[in-house]
Order: sequence, then C-alpha cells, then structure tokens
Amino acid sequence: MSTATATIKFLVDPTRMEWVEQALANVDTILLDHAQCERKAAGVALSLINRYPSDRDLITALTEIAQEELAHFAQVNQWLERRGVPLRPLHPPPYGAKLREQVRPAEPHRQLDILLVSALIEARSHERLGLLAQHCPDSDLARFYRGLMASEARHYGAYWLLATGRFPRAEVDARLVELAEAESAILATLHPEPRVHS
Repeated sequence: MSTATATIKFLVDPTRMEWVEQALANVDTILLDHAQCERKAAGVALSLINRYPSDRDLITALTEIAQEELAHFAQVNQWLERRGVPLRPLHPPPYGAKLREQVRPAEPHRQLDILLVSALIEARSHERLGLLAQHCPDSDLARFYRGLMASEARHYGAYWLLATGRFPRAEVDARLVELAEAESAILATLHPEPRVHS
C-alpha cells in the first residue's frame, strides 16, 4: 500500500493512502473523532500542569497549548453543527491507550515518556490533518484543516523542547526512537472504524 506523504519529523513511518481513503469516505465520523481528540489534548496539557505545578516554564507552554486545543475543539464543533452532525460519543481507537502503555510509571521517566508520547501524537495529528487538507474535496473544510497544521507542528515542537529542557539530549533521543517505533507498530494495521488515529 502506497504512503500518502513524506515522513514527518519524529515519525518512523508515514501514513498510508488506505487511511486517507477511509477518512474521506467517513468525513463526518472523522470530524466527530477530531473534536474528541482536541478535547483530550487539552486534558493532557492540563493534567501535566496539575502533576508538575512548580515547573513555571512547563506551565506557561502547556497553558498555551491547552487554550489552543480548546479553541480547536470549539471550531470543530462549529463544523459539526454546520454539517448537521449531532454530537455523540465514539469508541476510541486503540492508539492512545496503547501509547500510554509505553509510559513508565516511576518519575522522572514518567515525565519524559508523557512529553514524548504527546509530541508523537501531535506530530501524527499534524501529518494527518495535512493529508485531509490535501485530499479533502470540500475546499472549505480542506482550508480549515490546512489552518490547523501550524498549531499541531508548534505543539509537537513544544513538547519536544520541554523534554530536551529537562533531560539529557542523548536520553531523549534514545527514548524517542523506542516510542516512535511503538507508535508506528500501533498504526501498522488500519483500525476498522474511521478515526484520526486509526
């Protein structure tokens, strides 16, 4: 199966065209899942703020991310309303849970892993929103996704900088390789239900 794009920084393997085809055949479901992804991303940033409340630089960076994620959540919900799609819960794909299984429970390893897992999720989101922007036949929706790409890139860069600012670069690089390989393995088989991270 051919790939849809060049590999984004941090990601081992690019998304395959079968995901693009699945997503474009189920745009409303992808939008519903996208809304949930934005809400969860804001929650992750807030959770880190709560876990490390004395880390001023971390709080500053993640407050900005949480605010942007909530703004995107509102924007996606506007698209759902515009398309007449009622809000409803979706079963999440295994992607997030399987990535969280990679996070080591003891500090300081836990902090490093959460920051890098968050960077990988944002990198994959950046890539896939770019694919939607490139291939979506609805020009307005494609423009919307193109507008979100810069934020996603900034977010994965922010998580990376937080990691390298708190841990030795060699340790960060080695652990990122391990987690990126796990992330790629999780996506090796397309999830049968269309999702942003299926």
